Formats: sequence, C-alpha cells, structure tokens
Amino acid sequence: MSPPPPNRLLRASEIGQWAYCRRAWWLAQEGHPNRNTAYLEAGERAHAVHGHSVAASHHSRSLALALFALGALLLLAGLAFSLL
Repeated sequence: MSPPPPNRLLRASEIGQWAYCRRAWWLAQEGHPNRNTAYLEAGERAHAVHGHSVAASHHSRSLALALFALGALLLLAGLAFSLL
C-alpha cells in the first residue's frame, strides 16, 4: 500500500481516511465499498445539519449588520434633525 500518485487531486476526507487506516483507503481505491453504511449515512446527516447551522448563522450575522447600519442611519438622521 503506497500513498496516492502526486498528480492526483485528493479530498480532505481521503487524506483523513488514509491517515486513520491505510488499508481502508486502499480498499476504497480498489472499489470495495464500505460496509458500515449506517455510520456513513449518520456522518452525512451530521454534516448536513452542521451546514444548515452555518448558513443560518451567516444569515443572522448579515441581518444583524443590516440592522446595525439602519440604527446608525436613524441615529444620524435624528442628530441632524435636532440640529435644525
């Protein structure tokens, strides 16, 4: 079992698989499917849930920044109106 050829693009999951168990990585390269499908499916679901959480936090951050900008504009407008 040797590492992959240098000209082949590797995914991070492949590197992790190779580092954790070189035999499992080699078997996957040879086309032998992983028999632990329940574990793999649970991992995919966990990643999907995490991805949705990350997307929701990005939306919340964008909303917070927009509301902050609106508040700053209203404060400036109020200050300008009070000076008139």
